[in-house]
Parts: sequence; C-alpha cells; structure tokens
Amino acid sequence: MRWEGGRRSSNVEDRRGLRIPGGMAGGGIGIVVVAVIAMFLGVDPRIILQGAGQLQQSAPQQGPVDPAQEPLKEFVSVVLADTEDTWNAIFRAGNARYAEPTLVLFTGAVQSACGTAQSAVGPFYCPGDQKVYIDLDFYKMLAQRFGAPGDFAQAYVIAHEVGHHVQNLLGIAEKVHVASQRDPSRANALSVRQELQADCFAGIWANHADRSRQILEAGDVDEALTAAAAIGDDRLQQQGQGHVAPDKFTHGTSEQRVRWFKRGLESGDPQSCDTFGNTKV
Repeated sequence: MRWEGGRRSSNVEDRRGLRIPGGMAGGGIGIVVVAVIAMFLGVDPRIILQGAGQLQQSAPQQGPVDPAQEPLKEFVSVVLADTEDTWNAIFRAGNARYAEPTLVLFTGAVQSACGTAQSAVGPFYCPGDQKVYIDLDFYKMLAQRFGAPGDFAQAYVIAHEVGHHVQNLLGIAEKVHVASQRDPSRANALSVRQELQADCFAGIWANHADRSRQILEAGDVDEALTAAAAIGDDRLQQQGQGHVAPDKFTHGTSEQRVRWFKRGLESGDPQSCDTFGNTKV
C-alpha cells in the first residue's frame, strides 16, 4: 500500500502508555471470551461492555510507549486522513456535512463514553463520543493468530470501524439498536447486516482512496480479503468451539464479509451497500 507521503490526520488522540490501574471489576474474563468468539472488528461496545463493571477509579499512570509502534502510528493517521477525504467528499455530494471521528490509540485498557474496555475486545467504535479505539498491538494478533498480515489488512480494520461511524451519522446504528431492543430475536441478524455494511463501506474507502491517490499495490486487495475472511463468524466459531452455529452469527460468514467488501471496492457507491434492503445478504 502506498501510504508514505499521504496527509496525516489531526484527529488522532494518543493515549498509549497511559495505563489505568486496577482490573475489570467483575466480568473481565467473560469479556475476553466473548470478544474472542464474537471477534473484535466492529463489535458494538454497548453489547460487549454491558454488565462488565468499571475500571477502578484512580489516577491513570503514564507508562512507556513502544518506539517500534511509531511507524504504525503514522500509518493509521494517514489511513484515517484518507477516510476523512473519502467521506467528506461523499457527504458533500449529498449536501450533508461529515463529522470526522477521532482515532484513539491506547495501551492495555481505555475509558470511553461507552464504558471501559481492555485490549482483548480489539478495535471498536463508540457512538457516544464518536471515537474509534485501537491498541496497535492488535495488529500482531491479526497477523500471527488470524493469518492476515500486511498494511492493507491493517488499513481495512480502520476503514471498517470508520464505517460504523458513518452508520452512526446516518442514523443506521440507532435504528439497529432500537429494533434489536424491541425484538431481541432479530438482534443477531440485524448485527450481521450492520457489520456487512461496514465492510462494504470499508470497500468504498479503498475505491475512493485509490482513485485519488493510487494507494493500491499488487497483493493489497488480497490482504484485505484475507483479513475479512479470517474474521468470519463461521471460521471463528469453528476455531473456537469446533462447530458452526449460524443462529449465533453477529458479523457474517467469511464469504459474506469478503463479498460485501468487494462490492464497495468495485462500485465506489454507498448505495450499493444497502445490506438492510437486500432480502439475502
């Protein structure tokens, strides 16, 4: 991926090394288990953190920051800037204003408007403060545990979470939340459609960023597709519990995630990402 020389976003909040003393007060281990099974890309923290308790209230402590992460910090800042350029242009074309999200880098644990979270929950978007949260160590797990290395796979992660921000701005996230509360039996199916749309929105970003800056290199799309396939519900369930339970899906199968990312990438048109209007996703 050609990212060097790209514009850096000013919407990056660096909390790395800022460690919050104490562990999760009840439910911490459960959060890790749920996060590993359900996966971390795009999980609504209101679901993950519900009933998880709060981190002990004490002054954060400043710890060391891994200097080896500095290139990654620069990289995610460029990716975030590219998503800003993409969605600003798309919203302007629709006579609307795009409110840019903030990307928060953290180490170990973090406090958000949606509650507290440890790194085990992976990257997430909080609609309460319109911020994307990521511990950069997640990328090691993406490469080593899930077999999805490469800078474009890493960019896909950020673009997917920004896709959730777009859903929040458009009112889609709230509609899904309300519908899920009204009829819990539909919650998982609605979550799948929401996650697949975020994958499609990530493809929209890739399309626009490549058209404007020619960011794609040979193998980049395969990296993103590998990442999307690696975190399909079917594959994660098979790895985690030895069998697949479709009624427990929350993000979609590997095939679905790949297909919807490709749809956004190939079309560049957000209208093509209507996962809710399609009878079959």
